[in-house]
Amino acid sequence: MKSKFFKRIITLALCPALLIGCLAFSGISAAAAGDDPPQSAWEMTVPQVRVTTENGNGTTLQKEDGYQAASVTITDVDGATLSDSCSFKVRGNTTALSWIEKKAFTFKFAKKKDVLGMGKGKKWALIANAFDPTLLRNYTAFSLAHELGLAYTSEFRVVELWVDDVYRGCYLLTEPVQEGKERVNIDIESNGGMQDFLMEYERQREEDDVTYFTVDGMRFIASEPEEPTEEQLAYIQGKVQDVITTIRTGTREQIEEKVDIESFAKYFVLNEFCKTFDFDTSSVYFYYKDGKLYAGPPWDYDLSLGNANPDYGTRGKNAYEPEDPFAQNKNIYRFLCQNAWFYDEVRAVLREHSDFIADIGADGGLADRAAAQYADVIARNYQDAGWRVSKWWINIQLKPQATYEANLDYLKSWCVQRSAWMDAYYHPFRETVLVGDADGDGRLTIGDATYIQRVLAEQLVPEDEERFLLRADITGDGLSIDDVTLVLRYLAEFGDENPIGETRDYDPA
Repeated sequence: MKSKFFKRIITLALCPALLIGCLAFSGISAAAAGDDPPQSAWEMTVPQVRVTTENGNGTTLQKEDGYQAASVTITDVDGATLSDSCSFKVRGNTTALSWIEKKAFTFKFAKKKDVLGMGKGKKWALIANAFDPTLLRNYTAFSLAHELGLAYTSEFRVVELWVDDVYRGCYLLTEPVQEGKERVNIDIESNGGMQDFLMEYERQREEDDVTYFTVDGMRFIASEPEEPTEEQLAYIQGKVQDVITTIRTGTREQIEEKVDIESFAKYFVLNEFCKTFDFDTSSVYFYYKDGKLYAGPPWDYDLSLGNANPDYGTRGKNAYEPEDPFAQNKNIYRFLCQNAWFYDEVRAVLREHSDFIADIGADGGLADRAAAQYADVIARNYQDAGWRVSKWWINIQLKPQATYEANLDYLKSWCVQRSAWMDAYYHPFRETVLVGDADGDGRLTIGDATYIQRVLAEQLVPEDEERFLLRADITGDGLSIDDVTLVLRYLAEFGDENPIGETRDYDPA
């Protein structure tokens, strides 16, 4: 079982003095990047990662340079140390562009190792959070994903990084999204590699040594197996096509046979709240396991939670605004969200986790606690590593404000507004039912007339009588054979004036 790291965060009392300490660096002009700060004066509060490349070129690496021979030493706050040789490279896509000086990295061991209690793995990611002046957006998104219980969400630790003895600042050390018993636990070997698989939605980027396939106008990467054979790729494409076709044309029962609705609802809530800029572009994962398609695990949230340029077309404006729907017309959700019953699942997730979501941006909430807990590390990222708070790296990113305090306040305010909008729009403590949908599958069919007849004949008893009557008692005068007739007339398009096809509110409380 993966531990829920965010639940181990120490809750700090945010007194004025602590807030001042957290934000004291916010207006300071940073020193030149690469100056190694006087570590002897530090109190070590997070793990330290030191990478030494064989050629001494770690600070100038570009993505095209690929893996470099290196060694890494990881020291935990309790003094425990892991040292070994590794391969080291620049990771990412947008974050790997040549002019992005604060690079993200991957390091890979020859054999799996447990790093900082996060489980065993060969490959590990060092996320730079270069586009996020608060350094907290990936932290927040991963914390929410753990709270939601999204399977295989990466474990993560805030760390400080040195590359070839040059201090690089605050990073997030985390598990990458990949197959593995302690990563995404799927079976990619049985049946000739035609069993389970992992895929990433990728709308347009082209990369060498990557296998793409298209289903219903949506383009994906076959991520695991990493280099599928033609036969394996045909199997993957066929399974995805079958799932999408079922989502588009099947009943709720048929969809639930092939789609894990719980994971899709949780992943929807995560991305609807965070509004990550890339959700209809890339870094959106799905996995197929034991005959079902699952949503997740989550990845790449530095351009989320309002951190998008509103002047960058409709896509940027929609990701920037704390109001308005977001996820329902993107990737696979454009089909799944056509089913009214799916929103009941979304509301159920929101009901269960509403307190956590409301806490994220609240005064003294998750963002404040993290900023206080890592205040010294964040300060060194800007003062000693030389990364300016107000650096505007790329045009799709919201232009940062001048101080850390202002950027943190913006993040908190955005989260508060987004949480309030979601409560007002989705009414998590209120469900809706489709009038006439007697069997509750989200569609109006001849089966609904049959269902009402069987209830009237006492051949079956609905699981939830109150919810059933809201759907099936069309006129509100009590269930009768007239309701059967109204369903049949509706399907025959007779155009009667009655509420069939409309929605009614249901408060499960």
